[in-house]
Amino acid sequence: MIAAPAPTPLWTSQEAAAATDGTVFGSWSASHVSIDSRAVAAGDLFVALCGPNHDGHDYVAKALKAGAAAAMVKRRPAGLAADAPLLEVPDTLAGLTALGRYARLRSAAQVIGVTGSVGKTGTKEMLAQALATQGPTFATIGNLNNHIGVPLTLARMPAATLYAVVEMGMNHAGEIRPLSRLAAPHVAVITTVTDAHLENFRDIGGIADAKAEIFEGMEPSGTAVLNREDSQFARLLAHARTAGIGRIWTFGRHQSCDARLLDASVHATCSAVHAAIRGEVISYSLSVPGQHWVMNSLAVLLAVRAVGGDITQAARMLSTLRAPAGRGARRKVVRADGTAFLVIDESYNASPAAVRAALSVLASSPVGKGGRRVLVLGDMLELGEDAPRLHADLAAAVDAAKVDRVHACGRLCRHLYDALPEAVRGTWAGDSGALTQAVLDDVAAGDVVLVKGSLGSRMKPIVEALYALDTSQAAGGGSSKAASCRSSFDAVRSARAANDG
Repeated sequence: MIAAPAPTPLWTSQEAAAATDGTVFGSWSASHVSIDSRAVAAGDLFVALCGPNHDGHDYVAKALKAGAAAAMVKRRPAGLAADAPLLEVPDTLAGLTALGRYARLRSAAQVIGVTGSVGKTGTKEMLAQALATQGPTFATIGNLNNHIGVPLTLARMPAATLYAVVEMGMNHAGEIRPLSRLAAPHVAVITTVTDAHLENFRDIGGIADAKAEIFEGMEPSGTAVLNREDSQFARLLAHARTAGIGRIWTFGRHQSCDARLLDASVHATCSAVHAAIRGEVISYSLSVPGQHWVMNSLAVLLAVRAVGGDITQAARMLSTLRAPAGRGARRKVVRADGTAFLVIDESYNASPAAVRAALSVLASSPVGKGGRRVLVLGDMLELGEDAPRLHADLAAAVDAAKVDRVHACGRLCRHLYDALPEAVRGTWAGDSGALTQAVLDDVAAGDVVLVKGSLGSRMKPIVEALYALDTSQAAGGGSSKAASCRSSFDAVRSARAANDG
């Protein structure tokens, strides 16, 4: 039997030293890069970052004991063996950034950068799934999209990657510019610009300016993919032109769009889409519900086309997408008495636009016999002085979604709670911990429960408490969902054929 060739290491000690201009101790090779000593696996290069609350140097010995191939440090921690494998650099965050820069330069990958006020993580997940069968694809894990996450993502990218999808986030001006220059994307997707993080900007135009920083790291021959229906479209378009971007493609319903939505059927668990992508008419299904997913799927297919991918194959892969935890994941919870309810987990983040999008999904979700539509909402943060009004203004969207019960927590959500009809009000509490038991006591058979809030509002524990009631480990969706999507897909295709005829 011929032995399989050994896998190519992600980093050799010599290459890592060359990338960082650091000093190597020992000869080693690493298969992965980690910044969390709790998650270190055999073969990792552990980067000892220094934060406001923790110093990674205190965990170097633990990481090496766990099997790390080496550690990047700015000083040798006390108590290490003389032959401990290390890479010593003047600053470990700068060293991590240097690894990311070197990884980007050594790779021939087509890089797609993704940003936006909402929808960027879901769009990144769609892109990763759409491209995965077309060549070696690497993408941001979770939401590692800041000044640490983007360098870490690039440092983890194998040299043989063909397609890379890099998410870039910000909450202040000037944060995306260095990320874009590091990632040097060939394609930049901006999903949409909303009032998220408004606290740190003079107005929404300032947010658009900050998102447009993604163009500054691109090659002139690159492609910008913009939402034609975004309120800031003209501003983003001007930025792209000023940056000298060679191709500017748009998505939306407008007849001039490069990816034009012709028709869509949005259901509780899926969506059927009929669109024209650069003149090619295509029908496909999405296994996640919501108009926002439909629109962002158009951006995905444009980006796939821009990097030379097959959009038919990409669209086919979208039918198997699962919404990420905290961003629309659905789970059926079956209690010990056999009664069940559905949880829609939107607990990762929130802004007015994102809450309205989630409410539209809740509105389309059928309840069980005797069930209700229940909203559990925590504060939307970083909205500035308009935050009380922006919370209260959601009352109209709650009413339009035919929500039967609202539980809320946080000082800002009190403004929404007070604006609601008394019949809809459930419980208000100062924080999510104080609200949890009230939600558990209230949830009933047949309910659909949407949990949403900014990360700082800590809504995930409420989701986990609801999941803890599950005795079946059953997740929502399945063959019936696939059949429903297929039926919707066929209906939309038939309707369009009749109209076009």
